[in-house]
Amino acid sequence: MNLAVKDIRHGLGRFVLTATGIGMLLMVVMGMGGIYRGLVAEATLLVDRSGADLWVVQSGTRGPFAEISRLPRAIEDRVATVPGVLSARAFVSHTIQREHRVRTLRMMIQGLAWPQDRGTWLPLAAGRALRRAHYEMIADTSSGLPLGERVRLGKDTYTVVGLTRRMASSSGDPMAFVTVADALAIQFDVPGEAIRVERAARRARLEDLDLHRTQPQTAERAAGASSMIPALGTEMVSAVLVNVAPGYDAGEVATRIAAWPDVSVFAHEGQRDLLLRGSVDRARRQIGLFTVLLVIVSAVVMALILYTLTLEKLHDIAMLKLMGARNTMILALILQQAVLLGALGLCLAWALGLWIFPYFPRRVVVVDEDLARLAAIVLGIYFAASVLGVRKALAVQPNEVLA
Repeated sequence: MNLAVKDIRHGLGRFVLTATGIGMLLMVVMGMGGIYRGLVAEATLLVDRSGADLWVVQSGTRGPFAEISRLPRAIEDRVATVPGVLSARAFVSHTIQREHRVRTLRMMIQGLAWPQDRGTWLPLAAGRALRRAHYEMIADTSSGLPLGERVRLGKDTYTVVGLTRRMASSSGDPMAFVTVADALAIQFDVPGEAIRVERAARRARLEDLDLHRTQPQTAERAAGASSMIPALGTEMVSAVLVNVAPGYDAGEVATRIAAWPDVSVFAHEGQRDLLLRGSVDRARRQIGLFTVLLVIVSAVVMALILYTLTLEKLHDIAMLKLMGARNTMILALILQQAVLLGALGLCLAWALGLWIFPYFPRRVVVVDEDLARLAAIVLGIYFAASVLGVRKALAVQPNEVLA
């Protein structure tokens, strides 16, 4: 006869409710740990998936994920000539928030270096990679844009030709991938009237100079498109991604490029560490500390639940002792119920998590390592609480049943 099973059958409803409450509590603990890992995964997602060995950014900055970085696009060609560089491609990243179909559409625009990079490395859930140099977009499913949707950004309309899954920025915004040229057009788009005012202002400034009187034809150029004026700067990109050729040392290639006074160079791991210690550091630490506090509170709550269940059985335990039950039988009763509560709570937490976590607005990543750690914590909590319960149970005298 198993006393633990008999006792559970006797109070099945209470046992199920207790296991459910513990399971939901453990699910919250599991979810907080998953949110922490999800935040780190989203923050480093693009750095890891881009496959770049080196990140060339504006001199004195820490890269586009930490702060604003601006480089002339011509640096892409300059980097490509460095010995040991297999490929160099421009990288553009910026966030937009627009109105689309009577709702707010917020996305992080990522520029792909067409035609070298068509987005074939992206985890496509539907659709295809880019096939045209302009007006095509790959969006994440969390943006709510369906395949074939047409989105107006700036003066152009982009068609969603591919959908990714779980491609979000460190702030949780879904990513959208277009060519670098389109990304720059979206980033530096200004209204037509603003362009006309700027051209008129350039012409007016030129007319105040002697140059206008000696070279009247320059007035026509000053009032034209900015791209036709050599004195104005070229297109600016956020960074240049470098892949090192086989047989070359990435550190030596980085040293050659870093010798230029107008750029800074970071290795893949360096850019990843800067990202984690930069824009997401405070949020990561806050969620980590809150997770630790939640584990401590959960430990106290679960220990009190188990200890209370033991106190409720003191009268029954006294009766068992009066009938001649050995201490080992009472010990098995308490420990077996503790193990069953912990196991059922963990299973319920895992099942509820699989069902609920996909609906969270931020990514929740639960790995086997965290599950094993949580199981060890639960086991330790219930063992400690069982020790307290066992001491109380063994101290019960048989004659207390008559009280």
